Amino acid sequence: MICADTSSLVALLHGELGGDVDLVRQALRDRLLCISPISVTELLSDPDPTPSLEDLVVKIPQLEIHPGYWERAGMLRARMFRRQVRPKVADTLIAQSCLDHGVPLVTRDRDFSCFQKFAGLRVLAIGDLQQ
Repeated sequence: MICADTSSLVALLHGELGGDVDLVRQALRDRLLCISPISVTELLSDPDPTPSLEDLVVKIPQLEIHPGYWERAGMLRARMFRRQVRPKVADTLIAQSCLDHGVPLVTRDRDFSCFQKFAGLRVLAIGDLQQ
């Protein structure tokens, strides 16, 4: 299993190219793709979503939130603050979901590199990014 970040799913839907999009496409084909509940919220927050977006989001299995998730996420963000990094709350929650389930995150968002460096999050395709 791999977890797709919002950025990679949006890129896929917009027909963009990249290693992250290739990984997401392959994981979809192999039924090995999952998504964090936070990404579901981000994706469905679009006031004018395309039918393909809604169809895709509801078909991808979501990572469950385990007891203590919110506390662990808060402590993870505090750990980043101590390292002089200021991650977004949504990024922290996505990272914590992946850490809790032991799944790598496919993303084109470089903001996740701090979780890779300081928390052991496995991040895929970040080297392919053009952002």
